[in-house]
Amino acid sequence: MDQRIAVRYAIAGMSGADTADYIRHHCKIAGRADTLFSEDAIGLIHNASRGHPRAVNNLALHALTAAFAADHAIVDEKAARIAIAETATD
Repeated sequence: MDQRIAVRYAIAGMSGADTADYIRHHCKIAGRADTLFSEDAIGLIHNASRGHPRAVNNLALHALTAAFAADHAIVDEKAARIAIAETATD
C-alpha cells in the first residue's frame, strides 16, 4: 500500500478557536442549535487531539457517548476526560 501513495502531506492541527468552531459546526449540521459541548470539554478535546480533525471527531464521539451513558444533557469536562481515557487505550 505504501508504494501506491505518491504524495504525503502533514497538516498542522487547528487552533483552539478553530477546534471549537469545528465542533460547533458539526453540531449545527447534525441539527443541534444550542450548546452541546461545554467550553471545558472542547478545550480538553482540543488539547488531547492537538487539533487534528480526525482525532477531534473520535474524541467528540466518545465524549457524546459518555455523556449519554451518564444521562447528561451536554458533554461536560467529565465526559471529555472519559473519552480521552478510553481512546488512549484504543
